[in-house]
Formats: sequence, structure tokens, C-alpha cells
Amino acid sequence: MSTNRLKAPVTSIDEQALVLLCQQLIQTPSYTGQEKGVASLLKDTMLGLGFDRVWIDAVGNVIGEIKGALPGPRILFDGHIDTVEVSDEDKWSVAPFAGELRNGHLYGRGATDMKCAIGAMVQGLAPLIAVKNTLAGSIFISGTVCEETFEGIALGTVIEAVQPDCVVIGEASGLSLKRGQRGRAEIAVTTLGKAAHSSNPAVGKNAVYMMMQLIEKIRNLPVSHDSFLGDGILELTDIISTPYPGASVVPHRCRITFDRRTLVGEAEDTVLAPIRQAIAELTAGDPSFAAEAEIVSASQECYTGAVLSGSRFFPAWVLEETHPLVDGALAALRQTGLDPALTKYSFCTNGSTSAGVHHIPTIGFGPGREDGAHVVDENIEVEQLIGAAIGYQAIAAKFLLK
Repeated sequence: MSTNRLKAPVTSIDEQALVLLCQQLIQTPSYTGQEKGVASLLKDTMLGLGFDRVWIDAVGNVIGEIKGALPGPRILFDGHIDTVEVSDEDKWSVAPFAGELRNGHLYGRGATDMKCAIGAMVQGLAPLIAVKNTLAGSIFISGTVCEETFEGIALGTVIEAVQPDCVVIGEASGLSLKRGQRGRAEIAVTTLGKAAHSSNPAVGKNAVYMMMQLIEKIRNLPVSHDSFLGDGILELTDIISTPYPGASVVPHRCRITFDRRTLVGEAEDTVLAPIRQAIAELTAGDPSFAAEAEIVSASQECYTGAVLSGSRFFPAWVLEETHPLVDGALAALRQTGLDPALTKYSFCTNGSTSAGVHHIPTIGFGPGREDGAHVVDENIEVEQLIGAAIGYQAIAAKFLLK
């Protein structure tokens, strides 16, 4: 893609200001629960550009509005402002928070995931302020917190405040258009044995051996499948016994966690049912076998002091290929010179809340490679960044500009 052939539908993007904002966002570290600096930077930037109102809500999300003079739909462009931590800085060839430009790429933690998408939303949509007398509806931009640990939960508070008619998720898509994603469930399975001295194990019941039986049974469970989203993957991600360390003690408890990638129509009970059936079958063969399975519940403290809590179940979603949001966005992007593929995200996004929970029509469109997140030397092509800004403006203009 060459941005030389792309055309913004309303007015050109200030590319220098766009790159500078993205550098400033990268230069402001914002690990999950520590996003205050980035939220303040975005608030000041949107106010300076002339957004009609900008506020930071109780959990720390920053929200800006461009309000059209005419009645019409409310479009929300969303991206999260938290990042994963840099735990391997010695392996980076650039400083992770310098926002360095090199050979047409912008480097730094959060470049792909996903501060540059937020920057593209702000700078790409700001030109519409000049023509808001011909806008029918409102444009909202949300920079949401705590997505890396609790995808979608913070977006729920934005949706309550904004009541959008449709949502554009800015996660990295390589400038393709996404119309769905698998969901995610975190499942905890626990076996309950009986403690004993390891010199006399027969008087106890080893919870780890019990878990080994159960794992083997779970691994042989059939995998659900969707022709568009793919397989409903179930993968073991951790295991721990109690007591730990267990010097000379037969463990009386063992807990494992599964990452379950869910499909449309699957709910908490339906993903737990096969595992609970496996437990029941083992219990039928051995009445002393005891185990339980549940969706993990968790909480996350925000930088404001508010606490987000809930179950780690984030639904899958798919928007029909013929939906007006998909058709309109595709047409708008193509008019700029882009030629986006129509596909799906391979990972979970805030769309689990907008589409999966609230059933609001949702699409995904963003700069950067999907496999470019959370990596050493995280970076994004400046051309992708500019293309995203033009694309966001095109989508908003398509639905609101009269």
C-alpha cells in the first residue's frame, strides 16, 4: 500500500501531527491500571483540536465527542490505552518508550497494540469538526482501560454513557475489515484429594494423579467448529498443586486453567458442560474422585481507584457479511483507494462487549499486523498509520456526512 494514492473523503490528514501524537502516546507508559498519563494526553489533545466535549469517566476511560448539527446515528470508535509490560528490555534494539522512527516504522511498546490506532482515530476524525454543520449524528472516540487483563469490561461503561448505534474496534487488522472474532473463556478445574506424608501415600489421595486422569479425558473431548470463526480451542495454560512447594506431602489439591476460544452461541454453561460430564464419568468409576470446574472470576483495580470485576467469559460475535455497517464501511474504504479484505480477528477484542454482550453492530479496522502485538521491537508502518486515519474518516463520513 502506498498512501500517495489514498484520498481522505473530507480533507487531508495532518500526517506530521498524527505521527507526533503517536510518538507522545508511546512515550507515555500505560501498563494496565496505570493509564492516567495517556488518558490525560488524549483528553488535552481532543480538547485542543476542538472536540465538543471530552471527559474521563469513573474507571479512567477517556471519551471524546464530535457532535453533528443534525440528528443521526452515534458511531463509537474504540481502542484500549493500556499495554502489556516490557519484561525483556535487554532484547530490544530500540528503547521501548522512545517512540523512535526508523525506516518508515514507528517503534515502541503499544505501537501496534494499540496506541497508534487511537492516534489515527483522533487525527483522522478531527477534520470532521470543520464540517459538523453537515454531520447527522455524533462521533465518539473512547480510549478504554484494562483491556489486556479484562477485555471489554471497561468498554461496557462507555457504552452505557454513549449508547452507540454501531462500534468500530481499532485493533490491528492490517487495514483489512473484520466482521467477527472468537470469544474467550478462562476455565479453572480443580481436583480435591487427601493429604498424606509422602512416605505413606496410600493413606492419602494424590490430587495431581487425579488431575492427570481428568486432563487426559478432557483432551479427548470433541472440538466445536464454526465455518467462519474456526475451532473452539481448549488449551491448558497452567497447573499448580497444593501445598506448594510440597516437601514430603501428598498434594490434596490441584488446579489447572484452560483457555477456551468460544464460538457464537456458546455460553458459560455450554463450555463447562463437557468438562463437568468428564468429571461425572470419573466419579462414577471412583466415588472418591472429586473435582469441580468453573469460569474464573476476577477483579482489576483501575488507576482511578475504581474496581472492575466479573467473570472471564468474553463472547464470540459475527456480523453478517451483508449488514449495512459492513457494506457501508467496505464501500467507504474502497473509495479512499484502500482494498480491504473482509475477514475475522484471530484474538479476542473489546468487541466481545459491544457485539457479544450488547449486540451492537461492530466491525474492526486498524493499522498494524495482527501478530505484531506484545513482541520485542514492537513497531508499526507509518503508511499503515496514515491509511488507518484516512479509513476512520471515510467510515464516519459515509454514515454521517450529508
